[in-house]
Parts: sequence; structure tokens; C-alpha cells
Amino acid sequence: MTNADSIASRPSKREKETHSVEVAGPGSHRLDRRVAEFFAGIGLVRIGLEQAGLSVSWSNDIEPAKEQMYRHHFANESDHTFALKDVGSVSASEFPQRLAMAWASFPCTDLSLAGGRTGLNGTSSSTFWHFTRILSDLGTERPQVIAVENVTGFATSGGGADMTGAISELNALGYSIDVIAVDARRFVPQSRPRLFLVGALDTTQIVMSNQPHDLRPSWLDTIFNDPNLITHRAALPEAPPEMKSGFSALAQKLPSSDDRWWTAERHDAFVDSLSPLQSARIGLLQAARKISYRTAYRRMRNGKAMWEVRADDIAGCLRTPRGGSSKQAVVKLGFGKIRVRWMTGKEYARLMGAGAYRIDGLRDSQIQFGFGDAVCVPVVRWIADNYLVPLIDGQPLARSVATESTDTSSSDRFEIRAALDDENGAAVLAS
Repeated sequence: MTNADSIASRPSKREKETHSVEVAGPGSHRLDRRVAEFFAGIGLVRIGLEQAGLSVSWSNDIEPAKEQMYRHHFANESDHTFALKDVGSVSASEFPQRLAMAWASFPCTDLSLAGGRTGLNGTSSSTFWHFTRILSDLGTERPQVIAVENVTGFATSGGGADMTGAISELNALGYSIDVIAVDARRFVPQSRPRLFLVGALDTTQIVMSNQPHDLRPSWLDTIFNDPNLITHRAALPEAPPEMKSGFSALAQKLPSSDDRWWTAERHDAFVDSLSPLQSARIGLLQAARKISYRTAYRRMRNGKAMWEVRADDIAGCLRTPRGGSSKQAVVKLGFGKIRVRWMTGKEYARLMGAGAYRIDGLRDSQIQFGFGDAVCVPVVRWIADNYLVPLIDGQPLARSVATESTDTSSSDRFEIRAALDDENGAAVLAS
């Protein structure tokens, strides 16, 4: 059956409500906390899930460079399988038995504004259908819980038809779907909004809530109000507020002699490309009696390449360095001086909440490629702590999990987390 045939033959909401899906219920045996990780990349989802007490035992990705980073970090494993192959060639027989959950961060290429917006029919994003094919093939052994992650453009791709089609497909497999939008900026100084679908075969233990929640903005209402979709809204604790600063604390403090700082010629070209507004912006910071760091993107304006510096102390969304323009520069300002360089691999890792990730011996381009389309670790951890783990364990949701950030300002919050997460401990902020 083709994808189009599958969509066309989906049962209506009424038919689904009376249809008995043969799946192993929570009372049939105690579920393990084992997870299968599709489109695993370099393993940041795994780090977040395992921090919350889950165990990723099987992972898949098609990119050899990402598999190399994954194995470099998770070294000497005997109880984990990494399947380096096209997800289209993955079969259900490869999985460990009694999986508790499956996670899929399928490619965003055809869903994002930066891509061609060909949606779930596109070459890359259509891999979502292989994920659902495998779930279908698992039959009674399919996991009780699933999580799907992608860019927020997923919600509007195809005029909303792609999201509707994806949820309908998951509904046909027996899953009720919740949708939340989380910006990584709630945990790290990086603007990185992402969409998360949480599916459950059994929703009886979920405390439902129709109350407004920051993680369910009004533009998601069309999904929850669609009578043809089976959805739910779990009661969740408040997420941390979005950070307003923190990149200056995170940035590596490289000495002036470091050869990563741009040459005078390149520096001058950077300054000359700035618009009057941009020049005025950095001029104030340059004249300040303190050191600040900002990130900058190169943009095409009226056919001319120009640099634009962010006004706030937050990094722009990390991306894979394809095409060159998506790489971020770091600008150091203060005491009458300005220095510019490319963002370092360590800064990439820290901005994804993975300061301790092993990047020694790796090429800069490989590091940027690996982290550029990954999922922010503390976002995964928060969702797992507050939603996925209690759902897997059959516990009521809406419990509040204490975090290090509870009683601190946004800036202090990141400094504490950076010091805890980086392999250099408290020395992070001095490096």
C-alpha cells in the first residue's frame, strides 16, 4: 500500500474509537524502559532520555559521519546496537523485545522554511512513513509510547495537511497524540523552537487539561479542534521561562593570540558589510566598559552579502553548515575593541546542552554538521522527566520535577547548568 493509499484508507474518528487495537496493555507485563531511537544523529536525544532514567538500546541513522561521532562519544558498548543504514531498509525484526518507547527525529529538510517545503512527500521528510511502517510491522509488540520531533514548520507544512496526515497515520496505529512546542531557549541561550508529538496507546493514567499552556500556543488549536483526529492534552507543569541572556557566559574565552580570531583584513570586511543600524548596535557594546559576546549571520540583502549581529545575548538557531551562510560568527565587544571568529565546536556543544560531549579529534565541519540538526539535551530531559517517563511507568502525569533552575535568574541558571554539564566542571566559565 502506498502512503497515499494508507492516508485515504484511514478510519474515521468514530471508527477508531470502537476499533480494538491488539497491543500489549500496561497490565500484561511490566514494561522495560528500553527505547529505540530513529534518526539518532550523534545521540543527543539518547543523552537526554538516559539522564531521565530511560535506556536507549537500539539506534539508527544513515550518516557515517554522525555514526562516527556517536560511537566516539558512547565508547565501548556491548548492550547497544547502532544500525547504520537507510531507515527504509530497517525491519521490525531488528528491535529488542519489549520496547517501552520509540523516538523519531526525522529529517526536517522538506518541512522547514529553509527547505523546499515539499512536505512529507519530499525525499528526506518522507522517511517519516518508514517510521510508521515499522511501528505497524511490530504489531502487538509496538511500544506503548512514541515521540516525534521536528521543526515548528511541520505544523503548517502543506497548509496543515502534513501534520493532519501524520497524526491520522499514528491514530490508525492506536496512538492518541499530544503536541507541544518547546524552544531550547528555555534551557540554553539559543533560539531553537521545535515541535514534539507524544503518542500513547493507553491514556487512562494521563491527567487531561484544556487550560492554556505556554507549550501549546494558540496556533496548535486547529490540531486539537480537528474532530477527525484523536488527540489529548496532558496537564504539564510550567516549563522554565525563556532566557534573555547567557551566550556571553557560555562563549569560549579565547586568548587574543589564538589563530581562530579573524585577520585584520577579514575583520575589516566584516565591519564594512554592516548596515548603519548594525554598526550603531555593535558600537554601543564596543564602547562599553565590559566584555560582551554576540552571534552574527551572513545574509543576502539586495544581492549583497551582509553580516547581521543579533541584538540580544542569545545565539541564533544552530544549523548544519551547508551553503556557508548558515554558519554563525562570534563577535567579542568591549573596551573599545571588536574581534570576530567562527563559533567553535565547544560552543556548539554547550548551546545544545552537551558541554561534556566528546569532540576531541573531530573536524570542525563534522562537529557543526552533527550538532546543527540535533535535539537540545535539556529539552529532551525535561519532556522525559515530566511526560515520557511517568507515561511509560504508568504513573499520573502533571507532577512537577525540580530543576537546577528553579530559584535562579535566566543568566545564573545557564552558568550553573554549564558548569555542571561541561567536562571541565566549574572551569567552563573561565575557558
